Amino acid sequence: MSATLLAWSVTLAQIFLSLAMVCATIRILRGPRAQDRVLALDTLYVNAAMLLLVFGIRTGSTVYFEAALVIALLGFVSTAGLAKFLMRGEIIE
Repeated sequence: MSATLLAWSVTLAQIFLSLAMVCATIRILRGPRAQDRVLALDTLYVNAAMLLLVFGIRTGSTVYFEAALVIALLGFVSTAGLAKFLMRGEIIE
C-alpha cells in the first residue's frame, strides 16, 4: 500500500511541477516587464530543481540530487545578477 501511494504521489508531483514550469515559461515569454521575467526565471529554476529531486526519489539515484544542487546554486547567482543589473544597469562596478 505505501509503495503504491509513493508511486502515485511522485507521479502527481511530476505532473504538477511540469505544469508549473509551463506556466513560468509562459510568463517569461509574455511578461510585461523585465522584473516579471526575472521572477518567472527564478520560479522556473526552483521548479526544475524540485523536479530533479522528485526524479531522484523515483529512481533512488544520487545524481539527480547533485544536479538539483547545481541548478539551485546557478539559479540563485543568475537571479542576483539579473536583479542587480535591473537596479543599477551594470553588474560589475
